[in-house]
Amino acid sequence: MSEPRKLEVLRAIVEDYVHSREPVGSKALVERHRLGVSSATIRNDMAALEDEGLITAPHTSAGRIPTDKGYRLFVDRISAVKPLSPAERRAIQALLEGSEDLDDVLDRTVRLLAQLTNQVAVVQYPLLSRARVRHIEFVLLAPRKVLTVLIADTGKVEQRVIDVGQDLGDETLAELRGVFLGRLGGTPLSLLPQTLPDVVDSTAPARRGAAQALARGLEALAASSREERMVMAGTANLARSNVDFPLSIGPVLEALEEQVVMLRLLSDMAEDPRGVTVSIGRENPYDGLSEASVVATGYGPDATAKVGILGPTRMDYPTTMAAVRAVARYLSRILGP
Repeated sequence: MSEPRKLEVLRAIVEDYVHSREPVGSKALVERHRLGVSSATIRNDMAALEDEGLITAPHTSAGRIPTDKGYRLFVDRISAVKPLSPAERRAIQALLEGSEDLDDVLDRTVRLLAQLTNQVAVVQYPLLSRARVRHIEFVLLAPRKVLTVLIADTGKVEQRVIDVGQDLGDETLAELRGVFLGRLGGTPLSLLPQTLPDVVDSTAPARRGAAQALARGLEALAASSREERMVMAGTANLARSNVDFPLSIGPVLEALEEQVVMLRLLSDMAEDPRGVTVSIGRENPYDGLSEASVVATGYGPDATAKVGILGPTRMDYPTTMAAVRAVARYLSRILGP
């Protein structure tokens, strides 16, 4: 069996099984694909593929389905990720560019990706180890209550109400905002704990108590913004794919609910030269995802946060990889450098 024909037969089996959900036989391959050989030759080729562990016969069926190893060889032989159609690219651009803040951007991203792939879409919040202060705002809600807002250059907005311990007027609060923003603008969030004491010391003694309270609030906001989080959409798509999880769909849902599992999996996925990484079946370190595949790529200025999908191993890998890559590129463009 020649290597090119082996790959062609495997490709045909993968494509037919993804489309039909039915085991693929030699007769169907001859009828649907121009492989240029007889049914007998195809049967021999399929036997060789089975010997190599690339396809298998489910139960007593005469047809064959791909194994994890077969999917892996198929995915590895995708030389380049195909681009989406102009209509699909326009739809992505129109939806994402209408977003107002980071939370809205990421919410729209997962909903869009779930619709494009009919899978579960997940996206990590940008890792803010390198994020910097873009803006600080203090809003007086009551004489001693101040809404403190911290905006990072990633677009992330954190806010909370602070009791400053003394009555403040709008003019005094504006002055304090000017001091904090003037000293902290462009400062990495990770350096705020070391920088804030100097800012407090630079304020007038009469306002230092309020400045200390505001500084504690900003430090807490910076800490909460660095927590790893993710957002997802499309879990209902798994129910429609229940046939693809013959053991149980429960462990897959548990992995999605336990966000730490997904966050660790996304973070550990190595980079791929094509820009999109695929983890198939038992390649996933979490046993509950042994019947699932994850397709992901990085986004943002340093591409450390990931966006991707989770679905059954029986998925349209070329289309899914293209959708994930395209959405990640638009997401990076919207969030800026």
